[in-house]
Amino acid sequence: MTDRRAQLAVNLAQVEERIASACASAGRAREEVTLIVVTKTYPASDVRILHGLGVRHVAENRDQDAAPKAAACADLDLTWHFVGQLQTNKVRSVAGYADVVQSVDRVKLVTALSAAAGRDGRELGCLIQVALDAGSGARGERGGVSPDGVEELAVAVEAARGLRLDGLMTVAPLAGPYAGRQRAAFDRLMEFSSRLRGNHPAANMVSAGMSADLEDAVAAGATHVRVGTAVLGVRPRLG
Repeated sequence: MTDRRAQLAVNLAQVEERIASACASAGRAREEVTLIVVTKTYPASDVRILHGLGVRHVAENRDQDAAPKAAACADLDLTWHFVGQLQTNKVRSVAGYADVVQSVDRVKLVTALSAAAGRDGRELGCLIQVALDAGSGARGERGGVSPDGVEELAVAVEAARGLRLDGLMTVAPLAGPYAGRQRAAFDRLMEFSSRLRGNHPAANMVSAGMSADLEDAVAAGATHVRVGTAVLGVRPRLG
């Protein structure tokens, strides 16, 4: 076993233990929570090692890094999630490899994703990113639509060819009433999820929580957690 494989195996086991413990504390089955490993800034070789260790969901937040990495790992049975803020000029590329886009936050993006999915003959899962720090009609500092814009986007996604409405995503906000209150933020997201499922029953995916706060997300009811640093280590500084 290589040093890198050994390191990732230990880290992954620790994260799995944290998720299992959080599920037990919340009275949930471990199978209710899917681990997505965020592999941004790390090479395709790490993705291959993670696949060999049983990981099946990986995430990226920059198309320029994700596209070549996904191509290099095209032979692996992986579900690729795009989790970063997405500009419309990158949509065609992202739609070529992503299975789920977790950062849908405006109608213009829905239109572009639909056109790209239709062109490629693919179906893209979409999560609406909810910004808990955004006022009515505004976008969040880290992307996302204000809570009062969720239903409009949900209707747009459901009506769009090639797109599938899967649920909601949030990033714990750095400002506003939920700053530093991750559990409260994730509880609020679950309230929005319950409301969304009233009109869109199949949209039951809730993506929340990262390395530092995955326990809070599991306790609140998240179905997916996005973990990078705790599995892959401290990221190298860019530039």
